[in-house]
Amino acid sequence: MIAGSDAERQGGRSGEAAELADLLKRVAARDAAAFSALYKRTSARLYGVVARILAGGEAAEALQEAYVRVWEKAGDFDPAKGSALAWMATIARNRALDEVRRVRPPSASLDEGEGFELADEAVDPLAARERSEALAALIGCLERLEKDKRSMVLLAYYHGLSREALAKRFGAPAPTIKTWLRRSLAQLRDCLAS
Repeated sequence: MIAGSDAERQGGRSGEAAELADLLKRVAARDAAAFSALYKRTSARLYGVVARILAGGEAAEALQEAYVRVWEKAGDFDPAKGSALAWMATIARNRALDEVRRVRPPSASLDEGEGFELADEAVDPLAARERSEALAALIGCLERLEKDKRSMVLLAYYHGLSREALAKRFGAPAPTIKTWLRRSLAQLRDCLAS
């Protein structure tokens, strides 16, 4: 009975994947009704992707811009390379990361002049110690990962590289990269919890 339930769920997932792929194909042909259906079926999940990176209004705006990109690029979707939802999630994630980079440029100069303020010299020693201990614990747990997995985690979650970029860099398919990242994060969680 349980095996049947698992098979039904799996079949439901693949059925949904096929439906989303079909909707994207129709969107590529500029079918507004298909776009509306696609939005209704996926917006909550894609909002979750964006909301992990941006807050409130910024997340909602980035999600809308991601759907504009989906509308424009729907013809680029190739079901042989992955699911429609994963393709759309990548667009949404990249749009959110673009917004983070736009708002917080990676190399802010100290010569910013107007509006530049020095940090408050009064540091909360207890908070600084807690941050330092948490950082030391994280570094220790990262060191327990295999060298490639540690590099992959840092490149993905600290530098913002996509799975596709990591796949090229490490010579592995994107789904394998996803699995490696998921397992590495689980290892980190377990390590930090102990």
